Amino acid sequence: MSETIERYGQLDILVNNAGVVVPGKVDNTSPEDWDRTMAVNVRGVYLLSKFAIPHLRKTEGTIINVASAVALMGAKDRAAYTASKGALISLTRAIAIDYMDDRIRVNCICPGTTDTPSLKDRLSKFPDSEAARREFIERQPLRRFGRPEEIAERILYLATAEFCTGTCLSVDGGMAI
Repeated sequence: MSETIERYGQLDILVNNAGVVVPGKVDNTSPEDWDRTMAVNVRGVYLLSKFAIPHLRKTEGTIINVASAVALMGAKDRAAYTASKGALISLTRAIAIDYMDDRIRVNCICPGTTDTPSLKDRLSKFPDSEAARREFIERQPLRRFGRPEEIAERILYLATAEFCTGTCLSVDGGMAI
């Protein structure tokens, strides 16, 4: 935060977009993988928000947390990831209500499967990555992955939507229907 303030003079928008996806069900997810997922996906958001809030008070800024469509619906073999992204929805609402009087808006976006380097990396771990890609696309209601720019456009919307706080915006191609 101090480097950002030093470089730009103020902080207007915080986008919490880090995340890890560790496959597993409750009975086969190690405590270490569970803790790592929660540390990156939830604790990281908590810490960045904690240190951003004093600066956001000055600018009446905004926080946008990147959750996931799976937080709204669950996902097979993704217990820790789903739980962590569900926690982000609750954390978003808690921060929104706590800092409403400071005029800090806090929202989250729940993207569906998006064609990113992270997805490409996950697909590459399958024996037939092209077959896995086709299978992942087939389970998407719109029969395609989201594009990173589609998610970025909705983040920009939430950054500028002055009447939104505590909102969770689904941008998931119909996944959570």
